[in-house]
Amino acid sequence: MEYRRLGKTDMDVSVLGFGASPLGNVFEVADEQEGIQAVHMAIDQGINFFDVAPFYGYNLAEERLGKALAGKRQNIFLATKCGRYEDFDFSYNRILKSIDESLTRLKTDYVDIYQLHDIEFVSREQILNEAIPAAQKVKEQGKARYIGITGLPVRYLADIARQVDVDTVLSWAHYNLLEDEINDELVPLSKQKGFGLMNAGPLLQRILSDMPPPDWHRSPQAVKDMQPVLLELCKSYGLRLSDVAIKYAVSHPDIATTIVGISEPWHVKQNLGALDIQIPEELMTKINKMVAPVKNQMWFEGNPKNNIPKREILTK
Repeated sequence: MEYRRLGKTDMDVSVLGFGASPLGNVFEVADEQEGIQAVHMAIDQGINFFDVAPFYGYNLAEERLGKALAGKRQNIFLATKCGRYEDFDFSYNRILKSIDESLTRLKTDYVDIYQLHDIEFVSREQILNEAIPAAQKVKEQGKARYIGITGLPVRYLADIARQVDVDTVLSWAHYNLLEDEINDELVPLSKQKGFGLMNAGPLLQRILSDMPPPDWHRSPQAVKDMQPVLLELCKSYGLRLSDVAIKYAVSHPDIATTIVGISEPWHVKQNLGALDIQIPEELMTKINKMVAPVKNQMWFEGNPKNNIPKREILTK
């Protein structure tokens, strides 16, 4: 396993991170015991970064991960989130309350990173004036070692990160075989300000895997239609699409960890195996040519004001 320093923190995190959302039945019903076995196997194989949130299964993922980490908490770095639940509440008092609830479910007295979850859904003012100060208070209390932000609109994340000091930024679905907009601003900004950069969604919610995308997937149909074509192309080289996608994502030198959803032991085995493959240059050239017509066709979420177009970056 390769490890990289996460920004200015003291954490050397595994390049492959354990995304615990599937433990909360986000994609389908997960077996709790298999989930616990997957966590234990991941730790034994060198995965040391675990990411979860109250929103995943409405507390279920945190509860299951807490059970799985019993006696092993000291061996890993643990990140959870706040602000997104069945609804959105980034108020100061809710952020302070949320950490105590998460710590109880996770059966620990601190998390390594406390992140504001999907900040694009509420006003910029509430994030800057309530949520960030509350997260900083949690850090002062010793309940979180570091704080960060997460979200989908990659340029909005960069805009907020310019205005406040955060330790980490988690961008999802913006660095994979079909998306590379993380490079536009977040990568250079992470070097400038020193925050740790994390990537989630390397499989683009299963489009870049051999599993069918969920019915609720919001990608344009043209993007979804890339799956069978890419599957066959990778197969012609004796490779799985998911392995190619993961290897491609973790190879970005400026992204500390790439978070992949895991809920079963075979997920751990297969994803770890992807780290060892070599992507033929010829295959990568063909993939780039094939996906060019649909590259960076990301959907939008949250407050429309927070979905900043590429050439209209706010600087204030």
